[in-house]
Amino acid sequence: MKQTVLHPEHLKLNAKMVDFGGWHMPINYGSQIDEHHYVRNDAGMFDVCHMTVVDLHGDKVRDFLKYLLTNNIDKLKVPGKALYTCMLKEDGGVIDDLIVYYMADSWFRIVVNASTREKDIAWIEKHASNYSVDVNERDDLAMIAVQGPNARAKAHAALGADATAKCEALKPFVAIDHDELFIARTGYTGEDGYEIIMANEDAPALWQALLNQGVKACGLGARDTLRLEAGMNLYGSDMNESVTPLMSGLSWIVAFEPKERSFVGRDTLEAQAAQGDHDQFVGLVLEERGVLRNHQKVFANGELVGEITSGSFSPTLGHSIALARIKHTIKDNCEVDMRGKAMTVHIVKPPFVRNGKSCLV
Repeated sequence: MKQTVLHPEHLKLNAKMVDFGGWHMPINYGSQIDEHHYVRNDAGMFDVCHMTVVDLHGDKVRDFLKYLLTNNIDKLKVPGKALYTCMLKEDGGVIDDLIVYYMADSWFRIVVNASTREKDIAWIEKHASNYSVDVNERDDLAMIAVQGPNARAKAHAALGADATAKCEALKPFVAIDHDELFIARTGYTGEDGYEIIMANEDAPALWQALLNQGVKACGLGARDTLRLEAGMNLYGSDMNESVTPLMSGLSWIVAFEPKERSFVGRDTLEAQAAQGDHDQFVGLVLEERGVLRNHQKVFANGELVGEITSGSFSPTLGHSIALARIKHTIKDNCEVDMRGKAMTVHIVKPPFVRNGKSCLV
């Protein structure tokens, strides 16, 4: 299995290591529940060095990304501003979801998922050639995510005065490129914080500096329950090449305006939106005892209407929650088959938790 540059740091902390898409990664450092609560209530950090950073350079890079991505890159007018978006096949299937950063007129940075790295880069390079865009996979870079209500303050203490001066006024979904550090106020937990990109050789020192400031090392187990509570999709579970963004709760990152902008998959999405009978993507809440799990079947009045795409116990709420893709006609309640027993669940609109507080009425 592949190892990140922080692999020795995880072993020092006695992390439980697992195979995560071919990477030897920490699932927890003792208690997944404790790590979850650290992020919700204080500050935790994650090794996300397995994510793939790609720099795109060229005079026509903006035109290229306007064609490649569902969201409209023209929204990015200020250097450092970020945008969440999808990259699609011609038939509207999701190749990947990603964040794109506008750094300069001829330089955009994107961060894609580790599990889709090879197909993503192949797809990007296939289309980039038509725009004379240089595609540079940055395997020399590492990334640490620091998340939680106290994450920024503790990160500032670890980064030092110069970086702090630059970061204090940083707005959400904006990044700065400062002194060999790329610091973005983004994350995957529903909490405030940073995703920090640096040279591989600098990552262990920053990891230790964050530990010294009381930031808790957290594994991929807590990252998954945190993102689920925040209603954030996971590629491969909640979306893939067989479904469109409209079927994955991501219509908000599909920009049909301006009408003249052509992007990959647009015709399919317009037809699907016009028809309006595609499956909906919803949240489910189980208040009884039991745990909702991926791939459990969802029923309404005895009829199979969909399937759970992500499900787990919610440490913040104290009961089980899930994301599911179900028929568009189902509105209030439905049932989930749990080992042959039909359990009633309530349909809600994600997120379930934001900034440590329940979003459920």
